[in-house]
Formats: sequence, C-alpha cells, structure tokens
Amino acid sequence: MISTVDGLERLRAGNRRFVAGTSNSDKALSSARRAELVEGQSPFAVILACSDSRVPVELIFDQGLGDLFVIRVAGNIVAPSQIGSVEFAAAQLGTRLVVVLGHSNCGAVAATLKALAQGRQQRSPNLCSIVDRIRPAVESLMSDDVSLSAAVAANVRQSVRQLKRGSQILGQLNETGELAIIGAEYSIESGEVTYLDAQDDLPAHRKSIT
Repeated sequence: MISTVDGLERLRAGNRRFVAGTSNSDKALSSARRAELVEGQSPFAVILACSDSRVPVELIFDQGLGDLFVIRVAGNIVAPSQIGSVEFAAAQLGTRLVVVLGHSNCGAVAATLKALAQGRQQRSPNLCSIVDRIRPAVESLMSDDVSLSAAVAANVRQSVRQLKRGSQILGQLNETGELAIIGAEYSIESGEVTYLDAQDDLPAHRKSIT
C-alpha cells in the first residue's frame, strides 16, 4: 500500500515528466503489465477530474495501467455516484489519496457563472443539475470582476469538502489520517498541476512533503 505522501510525490514527479516531455510510462502500458492486473488492482490515488477532453488524467500524471482510479464528470462535481466510487477505492482497494482535479478555462464553471449573472435560461434539466452543484461554490464570489480562475478553485474546494462531509466512510478515514482528500488545478496552458492547500490536508504526522 502506497502512503498518501508517497502517492502525492508520485503524482508530482509524473506531472513534472509530462511538462518536460520526458514521460516514461511505456512499461506501465505493456502486455506484461496488463497480465499483472488480471487478478486485481491497487491504484495508489483516486482522481476526481473534469470530463474535459483536454485533461487526460493518466497522461498528465504520466501513470500507466492500474495506477490511478479515475472518476470523470463535467465540472468535477460530487454527486452520490462519485462518492460511492471514491468509497469503493478507499474501502475496498485500499487507496489512500484522493485528488479533486479542476482545470483552467473550465466550461462547466464558466456556464455556472453565466447562469448566475444572467439567470436560469432554457436548457436541459440534466445540464442544469451540473450547474446547480457548482452554484453554491461560486455564488459568494459573484461580482463584476469575478475571475474564472477563482471560481474554478472555489469549486474544487467545495468538492473536497463534500467528499469529506458527505460520506461516513471517507470522513472516518480522513479523520484518522488513513486517507487524504486534497484539491488541485491543472493548467491547460502549461500542463502543470498545482495543489490547493495540500499541506494542510495531509495527515498531520506525514506533512514532510513540500
């Protein structure tokens, strides 16, 4: 089992390789690796990310088969199905790190800001359900000069809080330091992933990483 701190360092190192163009995940994508995973999986991190096609999770962290348990939904929102998926990875697979990954220029967050500014317009109720889950995170930010970047960060933090508070399983694991749930943002422009308050959210006895 890979610890939260070691898992976070693996993500950081993989993203550095991705940005530098020195990805080395070929071995992790081989037929031999596929054979190793036939009987089961033990991903070292859960990534709750946006569905945006510009945010290919395994690529930006330079990870291969079996390394990441990836959940993708527009706006990296948290609904019961996402919570259940994270619970499965944490309780059944032993994964000890959860990263909520937002990204720059997020269309779902931008649509929410537009809806708040202009009022609800005629649209699919299914699309409205995504906007409505993002809305509480950004309502307090509304002003004439609110930035999309600030709204993206607020939405990530809201999803982190919802995972911690919306599940007894995840909440207990987080309280005991067995699970870390942190937020991050991917820059479509640079390819870099930055972490939001990661140091504060790691288990207290393992805050050795910077």
